[in-house]
Amino acid sequence: MDLTRNRPGGPFDYLPDVPAFAVTSPDIYDGAVTPLRHVHGSAGGDNLSPHLTWSGFPSGTRSFAITCFDPDAPSQSGWWHWQVINIPVDVTELARGASPDGMPAGAVEFRTDFGTDGYQGASPPPGDHEHRYYFAVHALDVEHLDLAPDTPNAIVGAQIMFHTLARAVITPTFSVD
Repeated sequence: MDLTRNRPGGPFDYLPDVPAFAVTSPDIYDGAVTPLRHVHGSAGGDNLSPHLTWSGFPSGTRSFAITCFDPDAPSQSGWWHWQVINIPVDVTELARGASPDGMPAGAVEFRTDFGTDGYQGASPPPGDHEHRYYFAVHALDVEHLDLAPDTPNAIVGAQIMFHTLARAVITPTFSVD
């Protein structure tokens, strides 16, 4: 199978622009290869969600959502690796490995495209090109999104986008030889 193809745009390229704020991590970095401890077990990793810290979000922020999306997946719709909503506004950090058992009270994690809830790390097909993983923290204008844990990823993503005031993004990469 020939897995070479043009690389799609990023997941936010075709959405309305929103202000940016800062997200940092001692675990993942823009353009750097994702460490194995944050890679899915199917690709030889430990599948730990990365440590994330954010600041500088707008004063009207009422909650946060976190997403991780791979637009380079060999599908027509990319691949969701993580979606979390209803993170309280006073929470500005998630520890390494917070998903699933260390999430803030009230936070809701959704089923990924792997078919399981919570964080699922990078796992591109062997021999495919380098994939980008967009980790985004979204500052939302509502305290709570009323979505059931089995809500489809596209609907979760749309609800997050409808309520996003600002966004912070880190984009590490990964490939399997």
